[in-house]
Amino acid sequence: MVGKPISDSWERGSPYERYIGRWSRRVAPQFLAWLDAPAGRRWLDVGCGTGALSAAILDHCAPSAVVGVEPSEGFRTLAASSLGTRATLLPGDAAALPLDDAAVDFTVCALVLNFVPDLRAGLAEMVRVTAPGGVVAAYVWDYAQGMEPIRLFWDAAAALDPAAAQLHEGRRFPLCNPAALEAAFADAGLGEVAVTAIDTPARFDGFDDYWLPFLGGQGPAPAYAMSLPEGDRVRLRESLRDSLAPAADGSLTLMARAWAVRGTRPAAALG
Repeated sequence: MVGKPISDSWERGSPYERYIGRWSRRVAPQFLAWLDAPAGRRWLDVGCGTGALSAAILDHCAPSAVVGVEPSEGFRTLAASSLGTRATLLPGDAAALPLDDAAVDFTVCALVLNFVPDLRAGLAEMVRVTAPGGVVAAYVWDYAQGMEPIRLFWDAAAALDPAAAQLHEGRRFPLCNPAALEAAFADAGLGEVAVTAIDTPARFDGFDDYWLPFLGGQGPAPAYAMSLPEGDRVRLRESLRDSLAPAADGSLTLMARAWAVRGTRPAAALG
């Protein structure tokens, strides 16, 4: 069934918002509540995307400054439309952050770590720009289990097409579990590393509200869906429909679980 090669890239904000951004916006305030940051701190949002986490920081954390770094011009444009002048948005990526050493107190990223090509280099950069005693933190989806909207898609795809099992995000992104996240942050030289689960309900008005965002073509699952010949895509759609149990009003409620991780940069400068 696999057609043309799929891509993990995200370039346009609107399809992302409908596909996954709406759930990220619900996770962000819970993530920030867990961090429990004092007011007046300087924040960096790495891979800020459409600005969901930056907006939550501005709304809930009384920051002194918020900087968002994002490689996609389309995403930065969408973020700017909602954040305005409340945040500074810069082009760049996790492995080459355009900030000075110790420039911020909290460095955070939402749903980004598993897409960073060189995770070690990316975390080293996040540590570098964080002041001693500051916090580096992130959250990622639990693709293998608790992020049901995506997991159920890949489970259905793999049942129809054994080759799709290799593309399943639960398999492709082994970082997205508590032990791997804790190990990555500890290896980056961060102390007081902690991991927690953040659950939020993902409610869909009906099956189309669930299915249609997969036709946006961006990100692993939508790119796979749009790589299929029409007949195979229809079979995947109907298999998914049969696997779901809607409520009496036709709505669907699934779980969207993220794993959050945090660590503190040691007060002494890292060697």
